[in-house]
Amino acid sequence: MSDMIKNFVKSIVNLSGYVDMDSANASIRKNIYFRGPNVFILACAIIIASVGLNVNSIPVIIGAMLISPVMGPILGFGYSLGVQDTQLLKDSLRNLAVMVGISILASTIYFLLSPLRLEHPTELLARTNPTTYDVLIALFGGFAGILEISRSEKGTVLSGVAIATALMPPLCTVGYGLAVLNWSYVLGAFYLFIINSIFIALATFVTVKFLKFPTVSNELEGAHNRLRSGYVALILLVIIVPSVFSAVRIVKESNFSTRVAKLVEENKTVGKGFIYDYNVDMTADPATIELFMAGEKLNFSDKERLYEAAEKYGITRNQLKFREEAVNARESITENEIVRGILEHSERQVERLYDTISALQDSIAVLNSQLDAYRRQDALNAPEAVDESADTNQKL
Repeated sequence: MSDMIKNFVKSIVNLSGYVDMDSANASIRKNIYFRGPNVFILACAIIIASVGLNVNSIPVIIGAMLISPVMGPILGFGYSLGVQDTQLLKDSLRNLAVMVGISILASTIYFLLSPLRLEHPTELLARTNPTTYDVLIALFGGFAGILEISRSEKGTVLSGVAIATALMPPLCTVGYGLAVLNWSYVLGAFYLFIINSIFIALATFVTVKFLKFPTVSNELEGAHNRLRSGYVALILLVIIVPSVFSAVRIVKESNFSTRVAKLVEENKTVGKGFIYDYNVDMTADPATIELFMAGEKLNFSDKERLYEAAEKYGITRNQLKFREEAVNARESITENEIVRGILEHSERQVERLYDTISALQDSIAVLNSQLDAYRRQDALNAPEAVDESADTNQKL
């Protein structure tokens, strides 16, 4: 019975017979170049994505990803490492630089000319700090991309969309940062682009090795051939090691933020005071947590209880910073002052959510237009149905 299950699982996940290495090799080598129409298509896609980011419209961003040709050089980069083709590696990196240059130039020009400046550009700000989810999109987008190119029977998988999801918005955000001269945006977004590119190339490299693509034949043998392989291995090591450390850091930061959120949620009320807001500073070493307090000032025993609760989540005493501006003036504050502090905090939260609501409204508008189109079509078909019913009644 176990052998039957094992054979059944193997038959499902087996890739032999479904891979066309020659076709994949030709497709990857052909698509790494940015020449002619590809240049203008890329520029158009970047501008469309920049508009979507500028107005916080997720449907517009997705539309730009559908036409973007950004996956070629990245897949070529990972593929060249897998098959040890140094010339393809050079060509891929050269065209990747061209792609990056075109993208940043197009987005910078758009944001320089655009009169719209949102107070809370949430879609842009989301691309200035890499998260675990961005890495997962890049990694599995890379797997989907190389598998789709490698299989013999081409399907309808739009793997380029997943790869564009990881690459286009960060490049647009770099252009935005240059346009407004905000270097933290530029560095953060470009760092996210580098991380995503590395993980897409890593997924491609792993898949190429797993599928056992043949390495490029070389007339040089012996020491020269081993030297070339050593260079490729060194390049791969230089690329992978920093990305692994970055991934570990991203996971740690995400887990830390989750623990902080749980700590605050479970200790909203402390003694006769309460936590109405908090802020996590990941740039400090170790990371610090600012707790904004209202109500009556915390006494020694109240703070001790909060310290003990924090230690259960692996948060040390020196990481907690109490911000008690609302209670420092006197030992107690009036109920009206507490309510006013809560309302001010709520207003800030509403402002943050406003842009998200606008994006959802855009999506609803698209769905409503589609629904209206279906209703009009049904209205046109209705008279035909009535005529057929009348004819049937006459016959009866």
